[in-house]
Amino acid sequence: MGIFKIGDKVEVLDEAISGTVQLVEGDRVTLLTDEGFPMQYPAKDLVKTGRDISISNFEVAQVKQEKELPKRRKSTGTKPKERQAPKMEVDLHIHHLVESTKGLSNFDMLNLQLEKAKGQLEFAMQKRIQKVVFIHGVGEGILKEELHWLFSKYENVKYYDADYQKYGLGATEVYIFQNP
Repeated sequence: MGIFKIGDKVEVLDEAISGTVQLVEGDRVTLLTDEGFPMQYPAKDLVKTGRDISISNFEVAQVKQEKELPKRRKSTGTKPKERQAPKMEVDLHIHHLVESTKGLSNFDMLNLQLEKAKGQLEFAMQKRIQKVVFIHGVGEGILKEELHWLFSKYENVKYYDADYQKYGLGATEVYIFQNP
């Protein structure tokens, strides 16, 4: 054990860690490891190595200032195209479209759902939204078939099953090609 001062090269006893002393507070020593991480140890766990390195007050202030800056977090890895194209979701479950299905036949409900889908698709085209997810549910598959028939009528539209992990089998994603 010895008295440490800012700039001393030190190693941690019983660990493969070495670095430069940045701060001494009583018997606690903060060092910047050779990998660039600040770590704090009791002075008794450190030993001086090599030659002393003198650091000017300006460099100490600079290090302190850098430590106070918030660290940037890594992004989750979203692809640039996905970031620029927010997905619009349209839930076509009948209970989201009408207060009550009382008095409506299956044909009427299907037509309401298809009208909603067509309106939302045209809205997305007008607002230049590239991706729309239509949530139709699993059911007997009639609404899904009708939606695919509707989407096939548009030349600038490509459709496919939506993300299985998020929607299961009950959704279709539509990609709208944008004309420049």
